[in-house]
Amino acid sequence: MNDNTRWGICYIFSSYNNTIIHITDISGTETLGKSSGGIVVKSDRLESSPTAAIMAAKSAAEQAMEKGINGIHVKIRAPGGHNGPSTPGPGAQAAVRALSRMGLRIGSIEEVTPMPHDTCRKKGGKRGRRV
Repeated sequence: MNDNTRWGICYIFSSYNNTIIHITDISGTETLGKSSGGIVVKSDRLESSPTAAIMAAKSAAEQAMEKGINGIHVKIRAPGGHNGPSTPGPGAQAAVRALSRMGLRIGSIEEVTPMPHDTCRKKGGKRGRRV
């Protein structure tokens, strides 16, 4: 690795309703750039689309690059928990691709979806949801 790479952390939260991209410094305390699918598109149904994720990633990357970041470690998160889906939405992969195209070096890609070890009781009652 060359020593003039300034690293940051990029948190990508990707659900089936939206994609949120948040870039911080390496300690994770100071925000250097953030954007989401809802900021860059007009209609609600397009917030989670890969196109919106690409535009949001470009916007967040530009903000971070202005502040001197040129390498990032990516942490991808899905809603998870005991009721949300544990697979990231359609925007996650598109966002990572857009970040690398912007010229940011990608150090590591990590999946940080919260998984319950043993959880609260699921909704639906004793016999489950009856349709």
